[in-house]
Amino acid sequence: MQGLGSPDYSQSAYFCPMKIAIIGGGAAGFFAAIMAAASPGVQVVILERGKSVLQKVRVSGGGRCNVTHACFEARELIRHYPRGSRELLGPFLRFGPQDTVDWFAHRGVRLKTEADGRMFPVTDDSQTIVSCLWEAAKNAGVQVRTGVRVEKLEPHNGAWLVQLAGKETLPADRVLVASGSNPAVWEMLAGLGLQIVAPVPSLFTFNIKDSRLQELAGISVPSATLAIPGSKLTSQGPLLITHWGLSGPVVLRLSAWGAHELHRHNYHFPLTVSWLGEKTTGEVLAELQDLKLEHARKQIGTYAQFDLPLRLWSRLLAAAGISDGLRWADAGKKQLQKLATELTAGQFSVHGKSTFKEEFVTAGGVALQELNFKTFESKRFPGLFFAGEVLDIDAITGGFNFQAAWTGGWIAGSHMATPR
Repeated sequence: MQGLGSPDYSQSAYFCPMKIAIIGGGAAGFFAAIMAAASPGVQVVILERGKSVLQKVRVSGGGRCNVTHACFEARELIRHYPRGSRELLGPFLRFGPQDTVDWFAHRGVRLKTEADGRMFPVTDDSQTIVSCLWEAAKNAGVQVRTGVRVEKLEPHNGAWLVQLAGKETLPADRVLVASGSNPAVWEMLAGLGLQIVAPVPSLFTFNIKDSRLQELAGISVPSATLAIPGSKLTSQGPLLITHWGLSGPVVLRLSAWGAHELHRHNYHFPLTVSWLGEKTTGEVLAELQDLKLEHARKQIGTYAQFDLPLRLWSRLLAAAGISDGLRWADAGKKQLQKLATELTAGQFSVHGKSTFKEEFVTAGGVALQELNFKTFESKRFPGLFFAGEVLDIDAITGGFNFQAAWTGGWIAGSHMATPR
């Protein structure tokens, strides 16, 4: 068991000072604990069922920790959240990415911005963030207990009883649930009568077995457009071919917005791929016809067009029935039409998903209508707060999920310590 501080949870000390129990030792839980413990007369304990805390912080971003995103306008920021965007606008206006940057800077941790807007500690080491949070918790007097499982929450005389495995019970004036994607906790909360949105995976890659992709693992294009026929789901961005199919930001973004719909289809669905971003089939056909005139005597497969990798270009030529050695002058109208279609509207079949482990996120959790987002407190159960992925809030990759955790933790932590 890890421990910081020694709050007295004996019955004789109950209600004085204020006692706060936080379920979950992740980003949201730690941030809330630090905020709440900063208030005088408040004792805070973090209850973590695992052997260690801040595990997701430690492994995120390939071990570098993508702390937040350099998106400092709240109305632009919420566009990266498939679920929770409307509810997060107000909270982000109160504590957004710039506040996160400033909070860590004030504690000696500088963040840097990469070309795609992701923000990491300048050390490129997640341990920098973990150590910062641990030190801040220690300085605030937070107690951290690991290897403890919360089995039941019970309202009791205007406060709460937190029942742990092994029959230990902790009284608490306030409780924050920041347990992440934890089915057992969701079941416990449903037992209280809270509405829980059935959780499904978000941020996953697509399993595709197709000859056009075989032996092309590692090849990427900077701006592809994906769409799912029969739905409104579409996405644009970098695309990566993998051993199992397709990945990259454009796929993860599509999986996030389509999390529930794709789950209903059991992850078997058609996929339209444009390797050339927003270019239409007609526009590309016109360019191919121009190439036919300009390079009449050259072989089509010698040089890749549209800045595509040569191996991918060759595979798309084959799919269009065009051999690498065919001269541009000898390419027929139907062949060029087929090639234009392969380039801008190729049809693939997805048969399953693969978890994007570093950024595993779940869509679902405590229904957002259950919360007052000015405080992150339950509307029906005074003194019960929520933050982080236990809520039905999730985002695409890039530090956005962590930002929701920092924001929720900061607001909940601030209000938990406020006397009624």
